[in-house]
This record gives sequence, structure tokens and C-alpha cells, in this order.
Amino acid sequence: MSETTRNQPPVAMTVAGSEATGGAGALADIKTFTSLGVFGSLALTCIVAFDPENGWDHRVTPVDQQTLANQLQTITAAFDLDAVKIGMLGHPDTIRTVATAMKELRPKHLVLDPVLICKGQEPGAALDTDQALKAEVLPLATFVTPNHFESLSLSGMESIDSVEDLKEAAKRIHDSSGAAVLAKGGVRLAGTDAVDVFYDGSTLEVLSEPKVSEVPVSGAGCSLAAAITAELAKGAAPLDAARTAKRFVTAGIRHRLSSRLPFDSLWQGGLAAEV
Repeated sequence: MSETTRNQPPVAMTVAGSEATGGAGALADIKTFTSLGVFGSLALTCIVAFDPENGWDHRVTPVDQQTLANQLQTITAAFDLDAVKIGMLGHPDTIRTVATAMKELRPKHLVLDPVLICKGQEPGAALDTDQALKAEVLPLATFVTPNHFESLSLSGMESIDSVEDLKEAAKRIHDSSGAAVLAKGGVRLAGTDAVDVFYDGSTLEVLSEPKVSEVPVSGAGCSLAAAITAELAKGAAPLDAARTAKRFVTAGIRHRLSSRLPFDSLWQGGLAAEV
């Protein structure tokens, strides 16, 4: 079989930070891509190492901008990317570097997991980061996956306490960004089901799975956005991508990993283990 006719997997890039335990961030993204049959590449934005001697606080080391720009240049020169996921950026300079690259690349699918508050930052620096992300990256996204807090911030709503509130938030975020939205209720909303709301301007659908527990699991948000990215890279429609990602994450929570960390971590092999 020739090089031009053999089948190859879709290729996706994640632009995200590394969380050393592998439970979240770029490592979770790459594992998700692989689990769903997509080749993953990585432009690393920062390195996060929890501090076991200080309540497992976040220690964040940014990657310098030239190194980040070099990574983006290498990946985009090497591959015709089928989809891009953006996760933790963490600093206004990083946001500008990534936004510049995305404006040049113009990927067909750009999934933004809008990490608005970078843990470990001072409040003023976090606010600067939030404002830069909303101004420079959100308008470029084709799909956005905000959690409960991020949905509040992006929608301008004062509270999200019900599925109806979450629907309104998804509509507002779509109206302001133009992107498809999966607003995540997760365990934050009362009830027996973990509920997320999809809205793309025409289709509104509530995605629901029974709650596995009432406690958030590390890596769930990262893996959900990465799974959407992988499915879009494979050619799925946005709603179908969201449905698959919901099943993938729910299975990963069912098979979550316990450790000496103060929280459990999602396992990206959960769905495969149930087949």
C-alpha cells in the first residue's frame, strides 16, 4: 500500500498545560484523543505541579512565549489539523500568542475549554487573563464547553440553579460568541442526573446521565472538551460529538482512579472497559 493511499487517523492539537499527575490538562487530552482513535499533538502552555506539602496547592510554571510559538509553528507546519482544542492558557501573553497562531491557522474546528480562573494566580492577574481570553480567543472558537462558573461569567447571569437556567446560559453564550455551546451542569445542579445543555443557535438538547457521585472528578472537563475535539476531527456533527463525549466522560468517572490526592481522577479508558 502506498503512502498516499493508506488510511491514517485524524490529527488534533491541544494547546494546554501539563498537570503532572496526568489526571487533567494536556495529558488527559492526549489520552482522550488516543482512546477515540485520533492522533494527538501538543503545544504546552504551562506546567502545573501540586504541592503535597502545602495542601496540594497549585504550582504553575508558564512556558516562555517563544517556546510556545515554536511548538505551534512546528505542529501546524507538520500536519493538516482536523481539529484544535484550547485548554489552560493562564496568562494574557500566552493568550495573545495562541490567538495570533489561531488567526493564521483558521482551523475548521476550534474547541475552547474556557479555563477562566488559573488556580494559583493573584486575583488581579486572574482577572486580566479572563478578560483577554474573552476578548481574543472566544471569538475564534467554533465550540465552547464552559463549566458552571464559566457559564456564569460568559453569560452574565447572576445564578444558574436549574436546567432552565443552564439553557438560558447556553443561549446567551452562543448569541455572544457564535459558537456551539455545551454548558456543563455536572454535579453542580441538584438532582440525580448530571446535566449538560447543548445549543448551536437552532438545536437545543439536554444531555443527561445518572450522577456517579456528588463530588467533581479531576479531568472530567478537560476530557469532555478533548472528546468533542476528537469526534469533530473524525467528522462528527457538533451535537453527535457532544453526545459521544458525554458518554465517554461518564464512563471515565465510573472507572475513576483514587490516589493520595484529595480528589479522584477520571480514567480515559473507562468507555473501552465497558464495551
